[in-house]
Amino acid sequence: MLELLLCSMLTIFPDYLYRRYVQGKRIGQEITLYSMWYELRWGISACLILTVSLITMIFYFHPSTKAVTAVFRTVTILPEASGRVDEVFVGVNEKVAAGAPLFSLDDSQQKAAFETASRQIAEVEAEAKVAQTELASMDGQIQEAEGALRVAEDELEMKTQLLKNDAVARREVVRLTNTVEGRKGSLSAALAKKQTLETKLSVLLPAQKASAEAARAEAQVELDKTIVRAGISGTVQQFTLRPGDVLNTMLRPAGILVPSEAGRGTLIAGFGQIEAQVMKPGMVAEAVCVGKPFTIIPLVVTDVQDVIAAGQLRPTDQLVDVQQMAKPGTLTVFLQPLFDGGLADVPPGSSCIANAYTNNHDALADPNISTPRWMFLHVVDTVGVVHAMILRIQAMLLPVQTLVFAGH
Repeated sequence: MLELLLCSMLTIFPDYLYRRYVQGKRIGQEITLYSMWYELRWGISACLILTVSLITMIFYFHPSTKAVTAVFRTVTILPEASGRVDEVFVGVNEKVAAGAPLFSLDDSQQKAAFETASRQIAEVEAEAKVAQTELASMDGQIQEAEGALRVAEDELEMKTQLLKNDAVARREVVRLTNTVEGRKGSLSAALAKKQTLETKLSVLLPAQKASAEAARAEAQVELDKTIVRAGISGTVQQFTLRPGDVLNTMLRPAGILVPSEAGRGTLIAGFGQIEAQVMKPGMVAEAVCVGKPFTIIPLVVTDVQDVIAAGQLRPTDQLVDVQQMAKPGTLTVFLQPLFDGGLADVPPGSSCIANAYTNNHDALADPNISTPRWMFLHVVDTVGVVHAMILRIQAMLLPVQTLVFAGH
């Protein structure tokens, strides 16, 4: 309507002035309801052409969309393992800080596993003390074997000397030789057993203790999982757990945690695909939100998604007909407030209306720009005022449309 009124002031109104004051035709006489088209045909035709051109220019170079939302992500409250609820620490719609406990599951099995691992560590430590005692006793056995070996060797040496003088029987010397060999074997066995105990103390038992400690740490991790904590500060929603409820990681979550800063810093808008060549990061934009009427929020385009979500394809066991994706998608654009606190009072999830404005300041500052292009870019920047006026009219009428004409 604004575009039509503006164009009529430049086309129909001058045509009427020409007919009235130059040709002398009067309304109600020569210019009637029936002769209006013939008398003002040039102005009406030019008005329609100019209106369509102006609307096309405005909506192309200064795109608008009603698909704008303060999108926010929620965090599902879910334990890492299934179990029965033992205790609940928070209530519905309660604000929690990051790391605060929300509820706990029955931990009897995890405590038993932790106690078992702790007992295994104590058992390995006790076995190490026993091995140290055995190692000390082995030193005594080695000394005893060494002493017995020396006695046998001395006796063998003495009997060998006597054998030369035929003072003893050869059989006695053979027996003592066998005794010496037996004592050497006993000494070697004692030394080997000592080495085994040393290896057990230095390698085997530390490895067993490390395994037991790892098992205890694993049991501690599983025990800690029974207390579910908030991963981020926010508000607990749809949280109706009671002691005795059974939670399943796949089928039954505990509730939803809405982060404190969710949806308060960015608006996500869906513009038409035809504006893909116009929408650029850095463009100035404005928005009015249902959750904050009568207020124009200055914004800036921070990012433009380089793909259209409607064309995505996921492999399945059936061929996809392209006709199923014939419905055009929108160009996803991220908008952030131009000034700090611009979206402070906008509730997350609010629906908004947004305009983006093409800025040709840098192109107009080029000294080599041609005159026709200079005039065209000036016109493009100027007609953005019309769209800004429309947005402000929408901001004023938004409560009326919502509360009166929407069935309230």
